[in-house]
Amino acid sequence: MTCEYRPRTPIDLRQTLGILGRGTYDQTTIWDAKGVWRTFRTPVGPVTLRLEQRPDGVDAAAWGPGAEWVIGGVPELLGAGDDWSALDVARYPFLAEVLRRRQGMRLPRTRRVLEALAPAIIEQKVTSLEAYREWARIVRWYGEIAPGVHEGFVPRDLRVCPSAHTLRHVPSWEWHRLGVDPNRSRTLVLASRSADSLERIVDDGGADAAAKLRTISGIGVWTAAETLQRSHGDPDQISLGDYGLSKTVGFALTGSPTDDDGMLELLEPWAGQRQRVVRLILASGRAPARRAPRATITDHRWR
Repeated sequence: MTCEYRPRTPIDLRQTLGILGRGTYDQTTIWDAKGVWRTFRTPVGPVTLRLEQRPDGVDAAAWGPGAEWVIGGVPELLGAGDDWSALDVARYPFLAEVLRRRQGMRLPRTRRVLEALAPAIIEQKVTSLEAYREWARIVRWYGEIAPGVHEGFVPRDLRVCPSAHTLRHVPSWEWHRLGVDPNRSRTLVLASRSADSLERIVDDGGADAAAKLRTISGIGVWTAAETLQRSHGDPDQISLGDYGLSKTVGFALTGSPTDDDGMLELLEPWAGQRQRVVRLILASGRAPARRAPRATITDHRWR
């Protein structure tokens, strides 16, 4: 199944969907020179989606039981409902310049909650490198071969995120081998047990959806925000508690790092659009110089 998506405004695939992949070795998301391969576990089954950049939009093709579902959602996935026209950053010329250069950047809306939540849980309180390594193992060991691989239509390394049923039946010693500590594995198992109800929040507003996510033990403000930025394309969700985000926002807007409270104060003028401003700040490359040593990567598997 195929479609051509030709929006009235520019769309840049990598700027928009870059936040979906979790590191270089995430086999659910594979980039190449023309576009991206991405798998999803849809309500009607797994699917492989191919998106290729065109000068005036994006061409899409899909394989698998979820092909019709994912093709129908391509506009949402690529931010069709994400309207930046009211965003005023004139006070900060560097943000205005980033906005001018990144006219094709949108907030994606995948409509799949557990697929966004699971890797966010894995990223709790560890370095990005640790989390990416562990997520890659989870997908490789417990994910399934992507639709289209056996027919030779898609890259042979492409895999689909493990199902909720699979995740909730991973034994404790296997989580240990994967490098995931008991707190995170427990949270992920609890989330997978609630997968059906979690998927029903996809049409809820950001505040309501975040509150429902946080009813699961082990899911806090940071994890909920990281999830909703992807599943809902929520333009206002901020990753409070992020190791470096508040410092980066403070430095970019004032020249000095700040904490979460300071970040919220700085972003208050853009209430309702704070995630858009954060995306612009991160795209600007403005960040404080690293002073502290890099965190040590802990391998829990052999303890």
